[in-house]
Amino acid sequence: MRPPRSLAAATLAVHATATTDCCGRLSRSLGDAVNFPGSGPYNATEASYWSLQESDLKPACIVRPTRAQDVSKAMSIIGCTPQCKFAVKGQGHSPAAGFANVDGGVTLDMTALASIETSSDLSVAKVGAGASWIDVYRHLEPLGIAIPGGRNGNVGVGGLLLGGGISHFTTRVGWACDSIVNYEIALANGKLVNANRTSHPDLFRALKGGASNFGVVTRFDLATFPQGNISSTSLVHEISQREAVLTAFADIAGSNAFDPKASLVMGLLFNSTSRSWIMSTAAVYTEPVLHPSIYANLSSIPSVSNKSVITSLATLADEAAMPPLNWLFATATFKSSPALLMDMFEALNDTLYSFYPPGGIVWDVALEPLAGGMLSQSQSNADNVLGIGPGDNGFKECAQAKGMLQRFQYLNYAAPYQNPLRSYGNQNLNFLRNIAASYDPKSIFQHRSGGGFKLT
Repeated sequence: MRPPRSLAAATLAVHATATTDCCGRLSRSLGDAVNFPGSGPYNATEASYWSLQESDLKPACIVRPTRAQDVSKAMSIIGCTPQCKFAVKGQGHSPAAGFANVDGGVTLDMTALASIETSSDLSVAKVGAGASWIDVYRHLEPLGIAIPGGRNGNVGVGGLLLGGGISHFTTRVGWACDSIVNYEIALANGKLVNANRTSHPDLFRALKGGASNFGVVTRFDLATFPQGNISSTSLVHEISQREAVLTAFADIAGSNAFDPKASLVMGLLFNSTSRSWIMSTAAVYTEPVLHPSIYANLSSIPSVSNKSVITSLATLADEAAMPPLNWLFATATFKSSPALLMDMFEALNDTLYSFYPPGGIVWDVALEPLAGGMLSQSQSNADNVLGIGPGDNGFKECAQAKGMLQRFQYLNYAAPYQNPLRSYGNQNLNFLRNIAASYDPKSIFQHRSGGGFKLT
């Protein structure tokens, strides 16, 4: 039942008044860091979203902090202004509208907090939450070190790390969040704290996969490792080769001896305008070794293109950057099986050929192994809340019918209609809810922040 029109109008007026009051207080406290519609900085932030549906939203004001203390001040004001809605923007990861922007509210644009520093012994990299991964790699590369991060250089540091984070090094070091040794975070009341193994250890664990439910992270400190050049093989296959290619992929993904230096992504792409399929594979090896044996069977299949190069992490990440378009992600996890992959393709093929959206659309079914070694490494390295271990490495209806569907949903790939936090299991979900209630007793991040997936 719809609310009476007068009640709806009154509710909108209250929200508008609260936001106007909040923007005014922010402007008086932070000065030029607060920008309003029509100003150059406001327009620059709106134009910077890689997912175009985010830029369709129009906040009442945009705060562009340059220091962690600015974020602290902003949160203290937002937190004590009832009904003031807000969102937090970095360089981007999840594409859904409202995850990093808010219509008629306050958007915190964190991209000026992009400093990258290292400890004197180079064992830790301290990275501002507003940095992009291409900037991180370019900074660390001359030092001969790396940290686990986004494979697409334009991806934001904050977005990737708060959702767990898959990298080219996942099988070696676990989820990207497992390498974090400290978070600097502004809480709902504006207090700026460090969360690590000895200070706020409960919050430290919750942030390893718990998304933006506890505060605004201003800096991530990550353990580094030595890293030089890597090899990259790009393969393009005709769809007629799908059985051989999908079998080779499933054999690699399901191997108990998955090479920890391997990083593999296979895409089945369907163009609704040309109504044609193509298969594209990015096979990376994190040492400068051309044609590593793990990819031998895959590389031997006749292809349209087969190119291998020795390159740098920064160069590869730059080449993988995606253009600004309208995007939608969704995710599922299932056991590796050639027969299942073929069934999924046939189900998709039957559906997509009859779907004619205006303006055209490209469907990209990206297949990525969650190798047993990766899950074991993650479990031994750190105590995250993702709720997935070595026993879980094993399209929804097809996988379910074959008894091969897995519970886990990777938060960074999930669609708005999914609930990845529930996929962590009840014990982890209850833990996250308790930590959120402890650090955000007014539930500001649950009810007034866009920020993707919530615990309620």
